[in-house]
Amino acid sequence: MLLTWFQNLFKTEDKAKKISLLLTDLASLENYISDLFSFSPLPICFVSPLGVVLEINPAFEKTSGFSAEEIIGESIEKIFNKREIVLLSQETFLEGAVTGRELQLLKKEGSFLTVQLFTRVRVDEESRPIGYFLGIFDLSEIKRTNEDLRSAQAALLNILEDSEEARKRIEEEKDKTQAIITNFTDGLFFFDRNHFLVLINPKAEEIFAVKDRKMIGRQITDLKTFPKLRSLIDFLGNEIRETVRAEFSFGRDSIFEVSVIPLDQDGVNLGDLVVLHDVSREKMVERLKTEFVSLAAHQLRTPLSAIKWSVKMFLDGDLGKVGRKQKEILTKTYQSNERMIILVNDLLSVARIEEGKYALTFAPVDIVKTCQAAIDLFGDNFKKKRLKFTLVRPVKRTILAFADGERIKFVVQNFLDNASKYTPTGGKISCVITETARTIRVEVIDSGIGIKEDEQKRVFSKFFRAPEAVLLEPTGSGLGLYMAKNIIEGHGGKIGFFSRLGKGSTFYFVIPKSPAGKHNGSK
Repeated sequence: MLLTWFQNLFKTEDKAKKISLLLTDLASLENYISDLFSFSPLPICFVSPLGVVLEINPAFEKTSGFSAEEIIGESIEKIFNKREIVLLSQETFLEGAVTGRELQLLKKEGSFLTVQLFTRVRVDEESRPIGYFLGIFDLSEIKRTNEDLRSAQAALLNILEDSEEARKRIEEEKDKTQAIITNFTDGLFFFDRNHFLVLINPKAEEIFAVKDRKMIGRQITDLKTFPKLRSLIDFLGNEIRETVRAEFSFGRDSIFEVSVIPLDQDGVNLGDLVVLHDVSREKMVERLKTEFVSLAAHQLRTPLSAIKWSVKMFLDGDLGKVGRKQKEILTKTYQSNERMIILVNDLLSVARIEEGKYALTFAPVDIVKTCQAAIDLFGDNFKKKRLKFTLVRPVKRTILAFADGERIKFVVQNFLDNASKYTPTGGKISCVITETARTIRVEVIDSGIGIKEDEQKRVFSKFFRAPEAVLLEPTGSGLGLYMAKNIIEGHGGKIGFFSRLGKGSTFYFVIPKSPAGKHNGSK
């Protein structure tokens, strides 16, 4: 049940960050135990079932006079009477703990020290004894009342109990983390700060058909010797660049979302966690949806065109005189059909974008004339709504760019269309054209309804329309800005906007005058 909970936890968008949190908590627990043992003022050691000293703290070194190198690995009988310490050990394993046993400790310099000993058995996860803790009180230095002595004894036992509980927690957390990593449905790699691979989970082994025993401990550049890993290493880079949700293709039909998360603790870099999430199925579904939309749109074009020209013949009187009422109905039919044709064309454009077939034809283009051509289409609409329109451009009348003129016109037209739809009667709209030595910027500013802050991140998404926009203008596909974004990015440019609800919006794009790698007439 716990494992299922953790697996569900890691299916969320921030799953890689939660792995980071688990690793950080585990390191914190280990540091806690180490600090607890090292900085305790009470002399403590850990003794194996065979009576061998396995670990001591600095206070033990100070009391006994032996350094860690001198006493660790030696028998506990080196500093205590053999018969007495053997009996103490036996009683400890039998009873689980011994409290307040008085013995003589032989110090390194040869003198004896009267001490009081406290022991507690340490067991593993299956409750099998694996040794015992031994705590020491120097009776020659203790000058406390009986109540103080009992308090100190209780404190020592609590320390030992806390230490054991903390150790068990560490082991449990290790088991949990290992279970999560082992059963995680995403591929995981963990590289240390020097880019050596220290962890790879079974899913990553399955994806790349490799074994961890052959890879652990190798530096990232050495992993290129594994042919199936070479493309991933080239994608990550020798220094492991920080990547969030970048797509990586492996094989013909395998597509992964790759995230690289730097892990650190208290400002210290621990390394990088690489997460590979398989999105092959999602991409296949998207491709099928795109193919369906493309097919449906193509099938709709012919009947819609036939309807258009048939209605047009009636409106033009080519098939006889049409009455006023009939003409009104035919006009509405013609307008609705035109909207359908625009929607079908938009859907076809979106399908071509997603299939990578939305080619741009680059040639020298006068951006001022291109913008003016888009503006002229809205003259009647501006007058009808009494919108005050202003065009601001540089003094010179020509601004040349190497671009796809028709597609740039579409972007400007889309900006102006949205501005005119969502700006109330009597409002203001302006188009501002500016240039630098290398770039051209076009922005359309309106005094319209604006966009809510929590909806702004979706503005350039497919089919998105803000609720306020739908209420004001029910028609519209929500595809215009999506296509505009792809067009501008295809020019190597940038598209964006600023908006405040009820205060208006500014949509802009910036394109280079000469996009790198483009040549006259190229597609």
